[in-house]
Amino acid sequence: MEVVNERCAGLDVPKKVVVACVLTPEEVGPSGQPKPVLRRFGTMTEDLVALAAWLAERGAVQVAMESTGVYWQPVWNILEEAGGFALLLVNAHHIKAVPGRKTDVKDAQWLAELLRHGLVRASFVPDRAQRELRELTRYRMALIEERTAHVNRLQKTLESATIKLGAVASDVTGVSARAILARLVAGDDHPVALADLAQRRLRAKLPELERALAGRFGEHHRYLVPRILAAIDFLDEQIADLDARIAELERPVADAVERLDGIPGVGPRVAETIVAEVGGTVDRFPSAQHLASWAGVCPGNHESAGKRLGGKTRKGNAPLRRALVQAAHAASRARQTYPDAQYRRLAARRGKKRAAVAVAHTILIIAYHLLARNATYTDLGPDFFDRRDTDAIERQLVKRLERLGNKVTLEKVA
Repeated sequence: MEVVNERCAGLDVPKKVVVACVLTPEEVGPSGQPKPVLRRFGTMTEDLVALAAWLAERGAVQVAMESTGVYWQPVWNILEEAGGFALLLVNAHHIKAVPGRKTDVKDAQWLAELLRHGLVRASFVPDRAQRELRELTRYRMALIEERTAHVNRLQKTLESATIKLGAVASDVTGVSARAILARLVAGDDHPVALADLAQRRLRAKLPELERALAGRFGEHHRYLVPRILAAIDFLDEQIADLDARIAELERPVADAVERLDGIPGVGPRVAETIVAEVGGTVDRFPSAQHLASWAGVCPGNHESAGKRLGGKTRKGNAPLRRALVQAAHAASRARQTYPDAQYRRLAARRGKKRAAVAVAHTILIIAYHLLARNATYTDLGPDFFDRRDTDAIERQLVKRLERLGNKVTLEKVA
């Protein structure tokens, strides 16, 4: 088999030990093939520095490692800092060894052998600045999800007190709801007085609000509700602080974030997530289809004996996919836009979930072209699908009318 990389190393990266295997032309076995040189290192900083020095001493140039959880990150950071190595992160699913013959040493040897013959495909690892931005956006997403969990817990607590505030107010953490909850915690449970605290549009629902607040709010609820609200307030502060930090780090790519923000359904946070995960440019992706496949928002391939057995989406970049699907649901409510028309068209035939994934795919394709061309978003319009093939639509509508017993004659309007 052809040798592509003569000086290579494979690293098996568990939690506590790194097993390194180096293949170079200087170390040759009895068969004339490169002899694997193996060594174990710890995963503390000084151990990883020693690993980098040993790889350099052995003359390794290309270094491949498995993407094992987060354990590869400190190894990557130290080797990147040392310099002089072409690093490759490899999907462990792509290089599985034969079951029953798996050890850390064999994994390192197998990875080095695959790298020597150019049989591994590198995963995308952004530069350090983008990795730091990505960590912040992912942490913010986790905090937003945690805040949502606390709001749901507040809803459940109010339900257990027979306080149906969520059935009348759209937001149980809004200004009116906070004033009502504060009065309930203080011991005032009179429905009329509580309902009178409503502001703005909620005052139009005063009779219904009075009925919803006639519950059984006891000592247990007076103890629990303030603590849930305090947790929500704390998370709000943390999220706001993260927003400020992300805005500071994204200044070099602020123009890209602004252009992505123009896509229907894509707000500032989703735009920041796209830039953090993909980057301010898309040069590393050969096409928009490659980017969609990497993100996991395009149909998968499962064909055998000439039959297509399924098109389930493959696993991709989970945080990016989650943000895109959220944007797709938001785009489905942005009326008179192309994404909204696409969503309604697909949801009627394929269901809402499949339609959301399809619109998420469309949003990512749009984002790719905006970043590749430094362009701004121009909507195709809600009637794009009608304009695409007007003759077919006319034939379909005429047939439907004729099936109802009508005789139809079409005449073009000048």
